[in-house]
Amino acid sequence: MSGLSHFDADGKAHMVDVSDKPVTARIAVAEGFIKMAPETLALIVEGRADKGDVLGIARIAGIMGAKKTADLIPLCHPLPITKVAIEMTPDEALPGIRISATVKTGGQTGVEMEALTAVSTTALTVYDMVKAVQKDMEIGGIRVTLKDGGKSGRFENP
Repeated sequence: MSGLSHFDADGKAHMVDVSDKPVTARIAVAEGFIKMAPETLALIVEGRADKGDVLGIARIAGIMGAKKTADLIPLCHPLPITKVAIEMTPDEALPGIRISATVKTGGQTGVEMEALTAVSTTALTVYDMVKAVQKDMEIGGIRVTLKDGGKSGRFENP
């Protein structure tokens, strides 16, 4: 277990001590999608969903999800997030909505988990807003596409 930082020498889970790490600018970008029927996508894009502005509510939920990551993922550090941006792009070829979340902080550990949680929360909220119309939507493709800052430097996932 020596390569896994969330386990001690005895194999017990613990929160990593980042107190000796320098504060650096950190950024992470994650993406994912929610697939749906073309009719459901049209309902969202045209603003005809009974629950209201699906994309607006989902954007706020994604921002809130990023801010609450340490409350949801047991070994994540609470971080002073300085930016969360959620982009949602309707894609008729999917069909569905492509989601991207960018999270920034100035801190001692990265914000990959916050970006992943933001995408997940955004997609789950879209599902919740239109599940009365379609229950078999699919959420997937959630992954980190960019991470920068800290000792390990830049990572890009094409």
